[in-house]
Amino acid sequence: MAFFTSAISILQTLVIAIGAGLGVWGVINLMEGYGNDNPGAKSQGMKQLMAGGGVILIGTQLIPVLSTLF
Repeated sequence: MAFFTSAISILQTLVIAIGAGLGVWGVINLMEGYGNDNPGAKSQGMKQLMAGGGVILIGTQLIPVLSTLF
């Protein structure tokens, strides 16, 4: 049982880290789009930022529910 608890904790940390990385990448693209007045880069940056937020939300809300399944 301790194996599943530690595995879920590690999975949660990894998912949150991936989401944060995606969000940071989105912010960089968003700022690049505003700096160069490029609507394509702004759109892509906003999509990446929102996707990163969604992945973080999954990591913080959904993955802990997995621990109740085991």
